[in-house]
Amino acid sequence: MNLWADFSLHHAWLIPLLPALAFLVISFFFLKSPWLAARLAIAAMTASFALTLGMGWAVLSTGITVEAPFVMKTVWYSMPGLSVDMGVLVDPISATLLFVVTLITLMVLIYSVGYMAGDPGYCRFFAFISLFASSMLAMGLATNFLQMFIFWELVGLCSYLLIGFYFYKISAREAGKKAFMTTRIGDFGLLLGILLLQMMFGTLDFAALGLKVPAYVASHGTAALTGVAILIFMGPVAKSGQFPLHVWLPDAMEGPTPVSALIHAATMVVAGVYLIARSFGLFHVLPGAMTLIAWLGVFTALFAAFIALTQKEIKRILAFSTISQLGFMMLALGVGSLTASMFHLMTHAFFKALLFLGAGSILHAIHDQADIFKMGGLRKSMPATCIMMGIAVMAISGIPPFAGFFSKDEILVAAAHVSVPLYMLASLAAFLTAFYMARLFIVAFLGEPNPHNHPHESGLSMLFPMGVLAVLSVIGGWLPFSLGFGDWVRFGPAHHAGIDWAVAGASTVISLTGFALAWFIYGRGPRRSDALAAKSGLLYSLSFNKFFVDELYQWFNRNVIDGLGRLSFWIDLYVLGALVDGASRGTGAAGTELRHTQTGQMQQYAAVMLSATAILVLLLAVLTGSLVKGGQI
Repeated sequence: MNLWADFSLHHAWLIPLLPALAFLVISFFFLKSPWLAARLAIAAMTASFALTLGMGWAVLSTGITVEAPFVMKTVWYSMPGLSVDMGVLVDPISATLLFVVTLITLMVLIYSVGYMAGDPGYCRFFAFISLFASSMLAMGLATNFLQMFIFWELVGLCSYLLIGFYFYKISAREAGKKAFMTTRIGDFGLLLGILLLQMMFGTLDFAALGLKVPAYVASHGTAALTGVAILIFMGPVAKSGQFPLHVWLPDAMEGPTPVSALIHAATMVVAGVYLIARSFGLFHVLPGAMTLIAWLGVFTALFAAFIALTQKEIKRILAFSTISQLGFMMLALGVGSLTASMFHLMTHAFFKALLFLGAGSILHAIHDQADIFKMGGLRKSMPATCIMMGIAVMAISGIPPFAGFFSKDEILVAAAHVSVPLYMLASLAAFLTAFYMARLFIVAFLGEPNPHNHPHESGLSMLFPMGVLAVLSVIGGWLPFSLGFGDWVRFGPAHHAGIDWAVAGASTVISLTGFALAWFIYGRGPRRSDALAAKSGLLYSLSFNKFFVDELYQWFNRNVIDGLGRLSFWIDLYVLGALVDGASRGTGAAGTELRHTQTGQMQQYAAVMLSATAILVLLLAVLTGSLVKGGQI
């Protein structure tokens, strides 16, 4: 075991390389060999997962910590004043991310063997998933901001390819473009922040910045650096679906359901959370930036949860649930608890991947009927999916002893220690989470069966990964908690506090109240919920229409951006164009007039020269005063 751990640690670069090679081999050789493409992608990810387990064991057994990471790097580019390294940084934070990414990706790939069967893009799908995972793994091992940014952008490219996987559908193409363009806004700010960091500190290395930033703040204050941190935070705002750049994430469901599971659970959306955690040495000394992160996080959690209350499509409900949970993770970072944020990142990956795979199992069984109010009674025809979806609902709602109970309560405790208003708002978001998840489960599984549906249980290739994730959704919280997750994955001194039973008890009561209210409204059919929706009026309309944020963006693009474009066109045509055309016509007219002075007659040229000479002599005499004084020139 120690030999394997040592090999995995010193060959951690193989973890992202193996799926990258799988992508290349499938793309060039196996695009017409579905069996080989799927098996190669799964084999590569299995090897990466095994290496990650070995690397994780090395982290635990050899004393690798956040303060003393294992680093291997080499100079990639060097010039006077600038040196850029490429390498591998292994510590408990990166080990956690790599464990989540390799595990969830492996489960998604196994699930996809059955789910994607018969799809004309089968091989292309496995190639893209391999590249996606490789990019995320390489980003997790980055030693500096520039290396991270390269793979950050590659993750964005892969998301565009996978969200728009069904490119023959207009909605899929538009969703892919929407994701790509929305994240460009945040990435522009991130790139500006990285450039400013290089200018201010002469390095982008995470370890070096961790040493230089506190000294800079002590001598120069926090004002300038806070602005840089906010620019960097723009990248996670877009990538991790924080308000107001969250609008791409609900449309990401246009890709195949396994893609939704991968994006929402383990890869793209947690990249922003990981970036903040990885660069926490920069953020933790900037109170202004931390306050912004905390309040934007809790607002996003509440905002998305309120929208999820009224959505009807199962994947759209889960998408807004993801946005809300990402808000919880950002809240934890904002109040200074990197441990709680990374803990929730890990547990959320388990139950959110299970929820999306369960949704895929349902859609696969009832021929893509996504409206939960047109499902009903699935507990009888899909008992295994029902049980596992129930486990995931309990986990995300924070019911003990499921995984979400431990990680969510860590966030609530951290928020309570910093700000009572933040804690109260986070608790309200937790209540809404329990309500809309119970609503989904009651309507889809416990309602009256729809006679137009003919559902059937999914096959083993789909149920097996769901079963693994269901087990992790049960034990994935208390097991790491009991083994001292906070002793390893942290920033600053370790906290050995146990469960805060006052907060845990209150949050459990809140979640159970949400369950009870959902049963009261939806447990006896849609009549009561329809009446409530009619009475809610404006509130229901705002929630169902997502507060009209997309429509607001469209209005802004149509009236402001397009208006500025039309104004620029008018200025270019009638102002700048008139100036250029006028100068051109003036030059031509002057040339025409001057052409008449060139007659070709020598006597005329001589007369002009003589006249000019006489004028010059006379002018010189006047200027020197010779004519006035009667002197000579």
